[in-house]
Amino acid sequence: MADPAEQSPVDQAADLEAAVAQAIEACGGDPVAAVRSLIVMNSMLERELADVYAKASRGYLRGRKVSPAQGKLALDDDKQS
Repeated sequence: MADPAEQSPVDQAADLEAAVAQAIEACGGDPVAAVRSLIVMNSMLERELADVYAKASRGYLRGRKVSPAQGKLALDDDKQS
């Protein structure tokens, strides 16, 4: 699969459809099972990412932290309301 930034929207849509078909096929043709497995895998990846950031030193991260609500890095001194 090519870099998404270099693909046209038509190519991106075709790649997405192929990935959807592959996920459903991997779950025996059951789309509900495919969604369930993707949700479980996403949760596992989020936990793994949180563990990596928890184990990384504060100096290495330079004060950045993962904000689970935002799903991205945030600075410690950012004021969130």
